[in-house]
Amino acid sequence: MITKNDMKAAIIQSSYIPWKGYFDIIHDVDVFIFLDNVEFSKGSWRNRNKLKTPNGVKWISVPLQRKNLNHSNIDQVRVSKSNWQREHFNLLQLSYKDALYFKQYEPMLRDFYLRTTWDSLSEMNQTFIRKIAAELNISTRFFNASELDPTGDREERLINLCQIVGATTYLSGPSAKDYITLDRWNAVGIDVQWKQYEYPEYPQLHPPFDHAVTVLDMLFMLGSDAPNYIWRD
Repeated sequence: MITKNDMKAAIIQSSYIPWKGYFDIIHDVDVFIFLDNVEFSKGSWRNRNKLKTPNGVKWISVPLQRKNLNHSNIDQVRVSKSNWQREHFNLLQLSYKDALYFKQYEPMLRDFYLRTTWDSLSEMNQTFIRKIAAELNISTRFFNASELDPTGDREERLINLCQIVGATTYLSGPSAKDYITLDRWNAVGIDVQWKQYEYPEYPQLHPPFDHAVTVLDMLFMLGSDAPNYIWRD
C-alpha cells in the first residue's frame, strides 16, 4: 500500500494514442491504474483513435491478431504483424508535417513506430501514454490492475484496487455514473469524484475544430504550451 493522506486514484483501460481528456485525468490523480485485466471490446478506443487529416477527421486503427481475440483480456491481445506501424507513421507525417511543432516530436514518433516492433497491445498503449505524460510534465504513478490482483465483481474490483493503493478518492469519467453505486464506495470511506471535460480551442489544422482527436494533434500544434490548454494550475 502507498502511504499518503488524501490519495486520489483513477482506473481506466489503456487506449491507442488517446485524446487530451485521458491525460487530464492522469494529471489530476496521484495514482493511475491501467485496467488491463478485463475483457477486450471490439470497436473500442483500445486499438483506435481519431486524427485530423487533409481529408477530414479519420479513424486510425491498430490491426489485431484474430487468434484467441474473442473473450481475451486486454493484456492478452496481440497486434498484427502487418506493416501498420509504417502506415500510421506516414499518415501522421502527411497530416501534420506543416504543424509548428511536428519536427520536435518526430524523433519520438520514429522510435515508437519505426524502431520498435510491437506485440502486446497493452504494452504498446501504456508505453505511448507514459511517454506523452512525461512530455506533459505529469508525475503521476502508474500501475497495472493485473499486477495488483483485485477481487470481486466489476465495481467491487475498482473499489478493491483503490484500497490496495491506499486511495481515499476515486476520480472517474461521467459515463461511469451508469454503474457506480455511491453507497458501496461511501461504506469503505472512498469519495467518488466525476471528471468534467471542458477545454478551450487552440489553433488546429484542417478545420473545423474538433476536440475529440488524439493528443498528438495538440502537441504538434502547441508544443510545450499544450498543458495550458488542458488544465489550469
